Amino acid sequence: MPRENSFSDSDGRSLTPDLEDEINPYPPASPTYASPTTFNPPDLHKIRTRESARSRVATTRTALPPLDHFRHVVRKVMALHRGTNIMARRARAAGAEPGIDVRSVSADSEFGWIQQECVVEVVDYSAVRSSFEHMSNQEFVELMNDPGASEREPWVKVRYINICGMSWDVIKAVSLKYGLHPLALDDVLRAHPRAKSKADYYTQHLFLRVLCHELGEPDEPHEDSNPMFTDLPRSESPTGLQGEDPEKVPPFLEMHAAVVEADKERRIKNTALRVLKSGERVDVKVLPMFIFLFRDGTVISIHSTPSLQMTEPITSRLRQFDSGLRTSADASLLVQSLLGLVSDKALEVIDAYQDKIKTFERKMMHRPDIDTVRDLHILSADLLLHRRTLEPIKTVVYGLRRYDVDRAAAIAEGDESEKVAGFMSHKTTIYLADVHDHMEYVLSQLDVIAGIGKNLVDYTFNLKAYETNEVMRRLMLVTVIFLPLSVLTGYCGMNFPAFFLVNHNHSDWLYWAIALPIMAIVVPLFTAPDIQRIVHYFRKRKLTEKVVKSFKST
Repeated sequence: MPRENSFSDSDGRSLTPDLEDEINPYPPASPTYASPTTFNPPDLHKIRTRESARSRVATTRTALPPLDHFRHVVRKVMALHRGTNIMARRARAAGAEPGIDVRSVSADSEFGWIQQECVVEVVDYSAVRSSFEHMSNQEFVELMNDPGASEREPWVKVRYINICGMSWDVIKAVSLKYGLHPLALDDVLRAHPRAKSKADYYTQHLFLRVLCHELGEPDEPHEDSNPMFTDLPRSESPTGLQGEDPEKVPPFLEMHAAVVEADKERRIKNTALRVLKSGERVDVKVLPMFIFLFRDGTVISIHSTPSLQMTEPITSRLRQFDSGLRTSADASLLVQSLLGLVSDKALEVIDAYQDKIKTFERKMMHRPDIDTVRDLHILSADLLLHRRTLEPIKTVVYGLRRYDVDRAAAIAEGDESEKVAGFMSHKTTIYLADVHDHMEYVLSQLDVIAGIGKNLVDYTFNLKAYETNEVMRRLMLVTVIFLPLSVLTGYCGMNFPAFFLVNHNHSDWLYWAIALPIMAIVVPLFTAPDIQRIVHYFRKRKLTEKVVKSFKST
C-alpha cells in the first residue's frame, strides 16, 4: 500500500525510507515467506534501496549527536511536507482537473493551511417558530458529522447556515454534509476575490457568487491565484535549513523560492501604489459572498469576514415573526434578501461617492488646484473598477428572474416530459425586480459621478488655459500701446544734426503730434473685441431692466 507524502520512481517504487526503517535500521536475518509452501522471491532493487537508506541512516546516527540527529529528521519531514504542498499547488496549473474534491488527500494538502476562527450561525425557522444558534469551528464540524444532531426537526421549513470566515475544516464539513459541487468549491477557494459575480446551476443546488461592496477600510488583496486568504494565519516552514548543502536543494524548491520572491516584489509594489493613492478617497471593501440554495429549503452563505455584522439586518428580520421572510418561509426569498442586502450596501457606497464628488465640485468652484485634479483621477479609476464589479450583479439578478426555469430544466435529470420547477418562487421573482432596479440606479449613478469628475477635470484645465490667454492678452495690449511711444522715444533720442523742430525752444510738440494719432488708431484697433463685449453687456443689461420694469408695471 503506497504511503502518503512520499516520492516514487516511474515503476511505482517508493524512494522515501519507511518510518520503521528510520526506527530500526538493522535488516532482518532471513527473507520473508508468505506461507510454508509458497516462496516469494525478494525484489533485489528494493532490498538494495532499503539497505542503502539504512546505511545512510546508520552513518548519520553515528556522525551526529542525538539532538542534531533529531533536528535533521525534523527538517527532512518539513521538506517532505513542503514538497507535497508545492506539488499540490502545481496540480492546479494549466490542464489540471477542475474542481475540488474534499475527500481527496491533495485537497487537504492544498487547503489545510486555511485556518480561521469562524462564526457560524444556524437559523431554523418557519412561519410560527424560529431557532438561532451560534457555533465555533469545532462545534459546527461536530454538528455536521453527527447525522442525528444535524437532522432538521419537522416544523423547520428553512435552514439558514451563515458561515462568517474561511476555514478549511468548516468548508469541508459542510461540503461533505450537503454535497457541494466541486466546481462551486473551486470558485469559493481558488477564484480571485474580484472575479465577476455569477450564478451556476447544478443538480444538487444553485450557486451564487456575488461581490459585496461595503463602506470601510480599503481591501486590495494581492493578485495571486488565491489572494483572499493571504492575510489568514498559516504555518510556514523556515526559509533555509541550516547544515544542508544549498547545491542539493531540489529543483522544485528552487522554483518555489523564485515564485515566493516574485510574489513578495508584487506585494511591495502594490503597497507602494496604495500609499501613493491615499488621500481623498472613498474607502470601499469589496469581498465576495457565496450563496448555496437547495431545493429542500437549505440556504448556505459564506463570506470571509469573521463577523455577523454584515448579515445582521437579515437575522433581525428573521427574528420578527411578522416579517415577510418568516410568514412566507421561502428559501428563495431569503436568497433574494441577501441579494437585496448587497444592493443596499452598494447604494451606501454610491451615496458616499456623491458626497465626495460634491466636495470636489465646491473646491473646483472656489479655487481649482492640481491636487484636486489628482484626487479626481483616482476617483475616476475607482469608479471604473466598481462599475466592472457591480454590473455583473445586475446580470445575475436578471438571469434569476428571466432564465431560472430554463436553466434548471437544462441540468435536470430524468424524464424530459416532466415539468421542471426553478429555484426561484414566483414571489421571489417579483421582489428580484426591486433588486434589479436598485442595481440599475447604482450603475447609472456611477456613470453620472464619473461624468461629473471628467467635466471638473476639463473645467480646471480650460480655466487655467483661459487665465493664461488673459495674461498674454494683457501683455499684448501693453506692448501695443507703448510700442509707438518706444519707437518715437528711441528715434528722438538719437544723435543727429540740429533741425528747427528740435532746437526750437527745446519743444516736444513734434513727438506728441506723431504719437497721439498713432495711438488713436492702434489702441481701438486691438481693443475692438473688448469694446464690442462691453457694448453687448450694456445692451443686454438695458433690455433686461426694461423687461423687469414692464413686468412690474403690469
